[in-house]
Order: sequence, then structure tokens, then C-alpha cells
Amino acid sequence: MNFDQIIERRDTHSAKWDMMETFYGVPKSDGISMWVADMDFRPPKVVSDALQGMVDHGIYGYFGDDRDYRASINWWMTNRHGWEVDPDWIFTAHGLVNGTAMCIHAWSDPGDAVLLFSPVYYVFYRVITSAGRTVTESPLVLENGRYRMDLEDAERRLTGREKMVVISSPHNPGGQCWTAEELRALGDFCIKHDLILVSDEIHCDLVYPGQKHIPAITVLPDMHDRLVMMTAPTKTFNIAAAHNGNIILPDAARRKDMETAMMGLGLSPNPFGLRMETAAYSPAGAEWVDALMAYLDGNRQLFDQGMAAIPGLKSMTLEATYLSWVDFSDTGMDMAEVRRRIEQDARIAASHGYTFGAGGENFMRFNIATPRARLEQAVERLQAAFGDLQ
Repeated sequence: MNFDQIIERRDTHSAKWDMMETFYGVPKSDGISMWVADMDFRPPKVVSDALQGMVDHGIYGYFGDDRDYRASINWWMTNRHGWEVDPDWIFTAHGLVNGTAMCIHAWSDPGDAVLLFSPVYYVFYRVITSAGRTVTESPLVLENGRYRMDLEDAERRLTGREKMVVISSPHNPGGQCWTAEELRALGDFCIKHDLILVSDEIHCDLVYPGQKHIPAITVLPDMHDRLVMMTAPTKTFNIAAAHNGNIILPDAARRKDMETAMMGLGLSPNPFGLRMETAAYSPAGAEWVDALMAYLDGNRQLFDQGMAAIPGLKSMTLEATYLSWVDFSDTGMDMAEVRRRIEQDARIAASHGYTFGAGGENFMRFNIATPRARLEQAVERLQAAFGDLQ
């Protein structure tokens, strides 16, 4: 577990490193990539060993008998989150972007709407609109450095065409854990307006000391008929290429709907992802995650202190995720100038806040899951790029 090791990812078909010049104009030769949400760390050895076992066996046939895979999910959620998952509730998606798309496909029709609390993971917008649905957007309220859902505002914005709400929990890009009270209030809102709640909990394991992720299902006992839980090992263990995620449905009728939708699209699980997830959701995987979060906590503190040293910059306190959400609104600059300094002067590729929807316009999102020496270099570059504010 050497998180300080710098592993060269350029010219490896890495979206994060090989595409930053295409999308941001940041030179691949000496740029620092802090946009795509994957880490610059190798996954735990237990995951690599599982893949090596498949290679050594040498036959890559159809996957069958997934009892160990389902049991590993139950073991992980029980031991890490206090949530005992019935193995029969689990459907396997090709990642949670695909999982979100499957939910939209199963429980809405073209012309329907999906409620989002913005700013939020930008791919939600793309998946919804590409499916011929529309987005009803309710901006989150930023109070005392923390977001809250304004359900009264959301109610005013409803058009009658909404079929579901999709949330990111923990929140991406804000990096906060929703409280039990916030989740219960949202559940009541969904019941009142006959909405399905899709809770994308892909970042649920990436929680910092003193914070706690609450699986929505554990505080919404009356929501089983309209609740979709989505989890995945991919962010936790840095195995995004596995394209593996879980759609967990406590309601039998919803499970029938999902089964029909998946059969209609000819979907079946990726055996490599199943093997990786089964290996990761284990005591060895848990030990690795604990070490990872201790390391990321150090990165979080380093980056926050570095941003606080630049007048006008404020990074939201991360409760979870490795994605720092930085507010540039007090710099007095327009965001075109902010982005120019970050991309051209500092030679850093970071995610543009406006892509996350209303409320994100004055923000940038930085991925801090990289070896500390590189993060220190990024902080130095940003401080130099905004040196005239010192």
C-alpha cells in the first residue's frame, strides 16, 4: 500500500491523463490531471490477484454461479455500513452511469422529467436528456459551507411530469454526507409527490474520520416500493475499468421491472468486474480502504490549507470523496480568467463547475487522489497562478 508511488499513466489509454490536452488544452507532457474521478493508485493486491488467477486459468467463458459475488456485497455492506443486503435484491449493471440509465428506462417514458438537486454529477444530465427525458433542476442552498436541499423550492418547480429523483450520496461534487434527517425529509417529499428515489451511493466508502455515510434504505423503511439503491466498488478500489455496479431493489415489483428492462436490452454482467468486486469486498479490501482514507485525509488537509492561502478561494470541507469543490467567487475574476490561469498558467486540468448545473458556475472540482508529492506540486502551481492575489 504505497500511495506515494508515482505510476506513469500517460500513453496508457487513460482518459484522465491522455485526454486532458484534448479537452482542456493542458499539455500532456507536464500537465497535472485533476479532473476525471479515478485515483492514481493501484488497487489492493487481492484484486490484482483475482485477475491474475483468471489470466493463469486462461479460459474466459460465460460467468455462472454468482453466489460468492452476492455474498461479498452483503458482507461488505453489513460490516462497513450496518446494512444487511438480501442477495436476491441485487442486479448487476455496467457501472452506475449504466445503472442510472436503466432506472430511467425502466420507470419513465420519453417526455417525462427527473428531478435533480444541483450542482450534481454532470453525467446525470447527459443520461436523462439523451433518453428523451427532461431535467427539473432545484438548486441546493449553500449555508455555512454546506449544501442543503430546499424541498419547498423543489416543490414549486415540479411540473407534474416528474417520475423520479436522482441524488448523489455522498454528494458529488460537494463531498458531504447527507444526514438521516435530510434523507427522511427527502423520502417524505418523494412519497407526497409519488416519485421514485434513486440513490447513487458510489462514494459511500470514501468517508473521512469523524464522518458517517448513511445508506438511504436504513432510514427510509416506508420507501421500499419506490427506493433504488445503487452501489459500486469502482470508486472505492480504483477499478473503474471493471464497469461494475449494483442496482439493489427491495421491492419485488421493481425487481420484475428491472429484470424485464435488462432482458430487453440483452444485458449480462462482465465476469472480470464480478471477480474484482468479489475479491475487493473482503477483509483485505477493507484494510486497504482504511489505509487509503488515512492517506487521503492527509491530502485533503494539504489541499485545503493550500487553497485557504490564496485570498478569495474557499474549498468546501470534504466529509467524503476525493473531489475537492473550490469556490472562486470571491476572487473578483470572471470564470474564464480563472480557468485560463488554472489550465494555461498552472497547467492543471480540473472539472469546470458550471457542468454540474445551477449553482456550480463559480466553482472548480479538483481530484486530490494522487501521490502527495504531485499534489504538493499542484498546490504550488495554483498559488503561483493566483500569486497576484497574495
